[in-house]
Amino acid sequence: MTVSVGPPSPTAHDATLPGATIIARLGFLLIVAAGAGVVYGAVMRASPGFCPGGVRGDGSYIDAHGQSTTVPPSCITLTLGPNPLVFIALAVIVIVAVTRILRRATTQEHAIRMANRAAIVVVAVAAGSLVIAYVWFALIPVRSWVPDEPYFFLYPFPFGSVDTVIEPLG
Repeated sequence: MTVSVGPPSPTAHDATLPGATIIARLGFLLIVAAGAGVVYGAVMRASPGFCPGGVRGDGSYIDAHGQSTTVPPSCITLTLGPNPLVFIALAVIVIVAVTRILRRATTQEHAIRMANRAAIVVVAVAAGSLVIAYVWFALIPVRSWVPDEPYFFLYPFPFGSVDTVIEPLG
């Protein structure tokens, strides 16, 4: 006959710490959010440029209309990068999810479902921002830019940030 003292030992399904499964799922949510932020920040890069005009074989400059000029033609470069608002949105999603779990979850399964949904939203926001920013950025008509004339480009805010640089050819 075996006599045991104290509570039964935990099995693989049970955890010794109450709420350990929920804490593990929140840790997973944090890892997903950090990973989504790193991927978004690393992948959100693109850059087209356009120089109407150029240089002739003899070294003289020509403008956008092919006419000779003494000044180098202007060039435009657009650079797409990550927008800090997307990182803020990812953090807000995590904070709201943790707050909702603490206030509204009635069971462990309910809390885990809420954390899983938040992880899906985090991935959707990061991936959606990437896709929307890239497609929008690709549709910017940079080749229609003409130096010394007013121009207007609609940038993919808040999904990405665009830096515009206009400088002489060279």
